[in-house]
Amino acid sequence: MKFLEFIAFRILVAIFWLLPFWVIYLLSDLLFFVLYYVVKYRRAVAYDNLSKCFPYKSDQEINKMNKEFFHHLMDITLESVKGMSISQKKIEKRYILKNTEIINSYYDENKSVMCLTSHYGNWEYGILGTDLGIKHQAVALYLPLSNKFSERYGLKRRRRFGMQMVEVSKTREIFANIPPKPVAIIMAADQSPANVEKAFKIKFLNRPTACLYGPEAYAKKVGLPILYLKISKLKRGYYSLEFERLIESPKDLEAGEVTKIYFNRLEKDILEKPEYWLWSHRRWKHNLDNYKIE
Repeated sequence: MKFLEFIAFRILVAIFWLLPFWVIYLLSDLLFFVLYYVVKYRRAVAYDNLSKCFPYKSDQEINKMNKEFFHHLMDITLESVKGMSISQKKIEKRYILKNTEIINSYYDENKSVMCLTSHYGNWEYGILGTDLGIKHQAVALYLPLSNKFSERYGLKRRRRFGMQMVEVSKTREIFANIPPKPVAIIMAADQSPANVEKAFKIKFLNRPTACLYGPEAYAKKVGLPILYLKISKLKRGYYSLEFERLIESPKDLEAGEVTKIYFNRLEKDILEKPEYWLWSHRRWKHNLDNYKIE
């Protein structure tokens, strides 16, 4: 069954290789209608997340945001399939890097960096395009697919423009063996942690929120400067990634401060354009009633 799923996926990638983007977006419009109105995939989850994060918004406004999110979700899903066959020239046109002088200045000082990003905009294009415009070797941490055939193929396609992909299970190994030549370790740190006991608990988007412990712990242990990767959707199919200095010396901060600074910065982007964040994720599944919120 897994192999048949892989064959079906390869056929889909081949079809998308032939399709121009305007056809892909017609398909996205159609599939959005099916996903949102017929299947209703996680529509209630996204609505609940939005309504609790924006309690001052009307029901009409929440529904509008929910529709815009699912339309964007369908776009990036199909863009990601197209990304499996997209050329380097096209990804450089559709994924623009800004403020690269900031990250490159650390390379010139022979410093590795940690880059914190999120599930905002199109993160799959980020995997394809980020390494093309910086001096560091980019290293992205990721969760592998359960289908070993699709995993092997997908990894090969995502790595083809220079990005190194490392399984999240090897995070400790990566930070313990940072090479002499500078690297940029990229982590999406916005999702719900598995271990709520170790997690930092903060206020995020008006809600008590459990946050991943690892990014701050590794940043403080190794002492890498932290950059924030701001992703913006310029128009349909076009994105930018802007490098920002976030924390120069994480070791100097109190416990939990790195996490707060990152989530405060992410919240600013979400409040500006909420439809581009991943609202269908069960982000607030942990009950934090018995925990202190910092």
